[in-house]
Amino acid sequence: MLAGLGPNTVLARMVSIRTEEDEEMLKHFTPEQRRIRSEWRNRTAAKVSIEDRDVFLEQMKQAFIAMAGGDANGGRNKRWKDWP
Repeated sequence: MLAGLGPNTVLARMVSIRTEEDEEMLKHFTPEQRRIRSEWRNRTAAKVSIEDRDVFLEQMKQAFIAMAGGDANGGRNKRWKDWP
């Protein structure tokens, strides 16, 4: 079924436009390609609930706190207790 999806098909080009992340490639997009990508990103972003977004942001926050050696309350993590 996927054998007919070569890189030069309309579907393949649409997928390529929607998923492109390379800043250099994005600079060379035509206005139509930018419109397609923008519409896709807005549509997919609208599907994420505010609750899911907030949960994700909290998880990222906790990950950064842990990487910095702290805990959720802003103190130092126990494994760093001997560090000055």
